[in-house]
Amino acid sequence: MSAEEFLAGKVLLIDKPLTWSSFQAVNKLKYILKRKYDLPKKFKIGHAGTLDPLASGLLIICTGKFTKSINEIQAQAKEYTGTIMIGATTPSYDLETEIDATFPTAHITEELILETTKQFLGEIDQKPPVFSAIKKDGKRLYEHARAGEEVEIQSRKTTIYEFEITRIQLPEIDFRVKCSKGTYIRSLAYDFSLALQSGGHLIVLRRTKIGDYDVKNAISPEDFEQSLG
Repeated sequence: MSAEEFLAGKVLLIDKPLTWSSFQAVNKLKYILKRKYDLPKKFKIGHAGTLDPLASGLLIICTGKFTKSINEIQAQAKEYTGTIMIGATTPSYDLETEIDATFPTAHITEELILETTKQFLGEIDQKPPVFSAIKKDGKRLYEHARAGEEVEIQSRKTTIYEFEITRIQLPEIDFRVKCSKGTYIRSLAYDFSLALQSGGHLIVLRRTKIGDYDVKNAISPEDFEQSLG
């Protein structure tokens, strides 16, 4: 590939490693491309949809004129796979924070789990996690949360197109979900666990698809660097 191709515009499918922020992934690619091709300072590059550091999987990075397609790509349905740990909650709804409460699980059966997924299909009301990047009063929610400040979070409409349970090995439940833009899988895991008359948090999350883009066709940042020769 040539510098001209990246300047004109490319859509790059990256398999974001665990613990990396989306911002880090974009910066890594920017660094790789600038070092390889001596691109101008104002070289355009950005990602189409944030993926949390504790999640891996598909991150779409656009360059050049394709940065104009970012909003359009972000608006497409997304698919995730993951694992919920039943019986304990955390303030962040995932592994970012420590367990703050435990709950009974002895009553949970496969039948109850499969029946409960039906409550979450279609349009649902969902509250974003307190540990999220949404802004409230000019500050991100996670900044309020880390400062120990109570904030009122408004629920929002989101759509769950598919919610499939793929493995039950209590206290772990594996799932695959297809959802609309703006859905928080951490909140879905938390709400689903409450609906099971228990509590839970997300311990694994992987984004597998955005629209027709599939993580099967994505490469790691290291492989991307090697592909440039």
